[in-house]
Amino acid sequence: MHNTTFLTGARTLTFGGQEAQRCPQELLQRYEELISEQRLTRTEHLRFQRLLGAGGQGTVFLTDRRGSDHFTLPVAVKVFSPEPFADMRSYEEAMQRIAQVAGRVALIQQDNLLDVQNFVERNRIRIMEMEWIDGFDLSRLLSPAMYKRTRDRVSEKRWAHLNEIMITAGPKQSRLKPGIAIAILRECLAGLAALHREGIVHGDMKPSNIMVKRTGNAKLIDIGSAFDVENAPASRTCTPAYAAPEVLENNGATPRSDLCSLGYVLIEMLSGVPCFEGYRDNAELLYMKRVLPQKLADRLPRDVVVNDLLMNLIRSLIATDPNCRFADAETADLKKENGAASFHRQLIKGDLATAYEHEIRLWLGELD
Repeated sequence: MHNTTFLTGARTLTFGGQEAQRCPQELLQRYEELISEQRLTRTEHLRFQRLLGAGGQGTVFLTDRRGSDHFTLPVAVKVFSPEPFADMRSYEEAMQRIAQVAGRVALIQQDNLLDVQNFVERNRIRIMEMEWIDGFDLSRLLSPAMYKRTRDRVSEKRWAHLNEIMITAGPKQSRLKPGIAIAILRECLAGLAALHREGIVHGDMKPSNIMVKRTGNAKLIDIGSAFDVENAPASRTCTPAYAAPEVLENNGATPRSDLCSLGYVLIEMLSGVPCFEGYRDNAELLYMKRVLPQKLADRLPRDVVVNDLLMNLIRSLIATDPNCRFADAETADLKKENGAASFHRQLIKGDLATAYEHEIRLWLGELD
């Protein structure tokens, strides 16, 4: 026979109305001491499970965070490498900056931004704990291998549907249909807008730093290059192929630099080709970025080129002069004349819209 215990105010009563037997006094005293101290010192137990990625800043692992009573939570852990730094002092100064920015990002709590959960130190090596995102980064999602994987796992009818509204073959990798590409872009813009309102520049927008979740939503990840626009560090890291021209010229990065990088990502999603390949040096890459706005008609598929609204959106993201870009991420999404939201409204009027999050969720489910 089961007994039911009710909690009423400060008393604990059984189903029959009698006071429940109190716990041992020693255990109750430990509870009361913990409450009265108003602080908790604990040691985290993290067990690395598998490698998620590695780059110039360090290595990211899928990790089990283990608590009491067999509680286990998957988290992503980034271990920052000291290798790029001349000495321990410069490493620790950089880590302090990253920790301060990470703390501010953690307070934003925007659905399209990575949740930062902790920043810790072990033997003077810094480690950032983040939410684990169940999905695929955009770079992997666009790869030829994923295209083939999708084709192998769906019926002919489903494949025809996917090719019509979602994804099709591009010259070098998959390309996304405009509606899907803009849906991902808008969620990235929402994440950037939240960062920019707090005076934070992401600093490294690229396909591998955009996670597409199994829910169908997109999230910006990897804030290791993010910085306070009012207190920019003397040296910063970036990915040259996706960096805005002014960044390559060492003229500083701003929120508009993030928009330019995201514009390059949009072109890659729509065309099935990375914007910049085969450059020999920084000067040639810079030249390629400067002439790209004039070559869009040759780089993009016809269903994009014939849409003036979409072309104006792209041009306003990647303009060589930062002052000719959108003023901010929110404007890039909501501007009436050429914002991303206007393109989606155009699809609705033309009866071409679909439930993009739902379609992405179904597609990612088919990749398992």
